Amino acid sequence: MPLMTDDLFAKPAPAVNAASIRVGIGGWTFAPWRKNFYPDGLVQRRELEYASRQLRAIEINGTFYRAQTPAVYAKWAAETPEDFVFSLKAPKSITEGRRLADSTAAAKHFITGGLAEFGARLGPILWQLPPSRVFDQDDLAAFLDTLPRELDGRRLRHVLEVRHDSFLCEPYLKLARAQGIATVFTDSTNYPSMGDITGAFVYARLMRSQSDIDTGYPATALDGWARQAKVWANGSDPADLPHIAAPAPQAESRDVFVFFISSAKERNPAAAMAMQARVDAG
Repeated sequence: MPLMTDDLFAKPAPAVNAASIRVGIGGWTFAPWRKNFYPDGLVQRRELEYASRQLRAIEINGTFYRAQTPAVYAKWAAETPEDFVFSLKAPKSITEGRRLADSTAAAKHFITGGLAEFGARLGPILWQLPPSRVFDQDDLAAFLDTLPRELDGRRLRHVLEVRHDSFLCEPYLKLARAQGIATVFTDSTNYPSMGDITGAFVYARLMRSQSDIDTGYPATALDGWARQAKVWANGSDPADLPHIAAPAPQAESRDVFVFFISSAKERNPAAAMAMQARVDAG
């Protein structure tokens, strides 16, 4: 079915700079969004088409539970604008096994099993480690050593979400930086919050939206996160965030991905759009 051309679907996104800041949400199928995000009467099969024209990026959480077929990935890509980006959460069967080193073949299979269908729309691949996984330098190194860095000639971007305090150490920072693997920054009070830059891009997952605020976060908080995203994009490693080591050296620029995840999920699209508007306003 061809894309609709009415204003709701053809809303142009501002140009994305070389050091882009993309603000998005997790997934696009959530019943409460049909009351406060999607237009009345929009059929469910067109929700991705609509959401991708209001946002710059979406983190696909469904792949955390089961990888999809190449045909499904191609369909998702075809429903979105050319400058849209998907982040994909790797299957938990890979990241929650007893040893990461035993999951290297499965990790490669996930990557080569259809992700190329996204083409230029393929953004970071998120490897979320469970709260029970303690930092094991040898095991993690063996896993990261084997992760493909390219797919069909395109550079892959990998990001780790660590959820155990044992990762808050300099050996982890040294390993992640040596591998060029980004580390999730989160404002969650339930998981480690690490502001140290370990990769060539920044990936933030914001988890404190509130149901009693239409935009999920207060305006002052959204102002602050927009400023923070610009600092990251300009290549700085802000010292006012929690750090394990000294801030990383100034870089020329960095791509930045910010996703509003979980918590008061019904408010996350509004939060993402409100923050993106602040970023784009300069």
